[in-house]
Amino acid sequence: MCIAAWIWQAHPLYPLVLLLNRDEYHDRPTKPVAWWGEGHRKILGGRDVLAGGTWLGCTRDGRLAFLTNVLEPDHLPCARTRGDLPVRFLQSWKNPLEFAEELVMEARDYNGFNLILADIPSKLMVYISNRPKEEPISIQVVSPDLHVLSNAKLDTPWYKAQRLGMRFRDLLVKYDEEEIPEKEMVDKLMSDTARADRDRLPNTGCDTEYEFKLSSIFVEFKTKQGQFGTRSTTALSVKTDGNARFYEKYLEKGVWKDHAVSYNIEKMQ
Repeated sequence: MCIAAWIWQAHPLYPLVLLLNRDEYHDRPTKPVAWWGEGHRKILGGRDVLAGGTWLGCTRDGRLAFLTNVLEPDHLPCARTRGDLPVRFLQSWKNPLEFAEELVMEARDYNGFNLILADIPSKLMVYISNRPKEEPISIQVVSPDLHVLSNAKLDTPWYKAQRLGMRFRDLLVKYDEEEIPEKEMVDKLMSDTARADRDRLPNTGCDTEYEFKLSSIFVEFKTKQGQFGTRSTTALSVKTDGNARFYEKYLEKGVWKDHAVSYNIEKMQ
């Protein structure tokens, strides 16, 4: 399902600080964060081995894309893979708004998604979603502020989104005009297993027990198909001088590991 929180163009040292939990079946083949692809459009991100896409990626020239699924009871059996969407944007030369407007024509070919596209040097971030089904495809320029995206519309006040947003804001205040410790962000904010009271669950049409198990920031439960839950946590920070750091804590064969990759965004030098 995934959940992400980020502050965009609203911090004195960081144009962007992003946190994201990826929720998936534990046995789904996945590669940890690394550079992949060819040429100038190499992508830094994790990779879903089964379908070939990614849930979060960025490039050396400051492009960024990430997505979450929409929580809904029905799925298209022959839908296109949503993990291709970030890859396609990162490999393209279109700006976020141009790409989103082009995507409108085919957005209904996918199961429910929320997609964030950004060009960090030009300070443009765009949100696009293909849900609810009965509404037109939604495109929105993301304003400078703190935002949270779970499995409904951007900034929908679900329990876990409100909890993460509040705790993230408190941490940012604590480290105002100081370097933000990525490991502390990940350990304190993204490993939170507190679930919503049942009377605060969203009405998505899904089974309420399923909604309850997904109502925490860090997710973990068993299903008939196997263990499901948070497989990785990412903290991506970009400083005003273009120095970017991609920290990932991830689960591999039942063991939690972590590593970090640093790079400079070329257009911000």
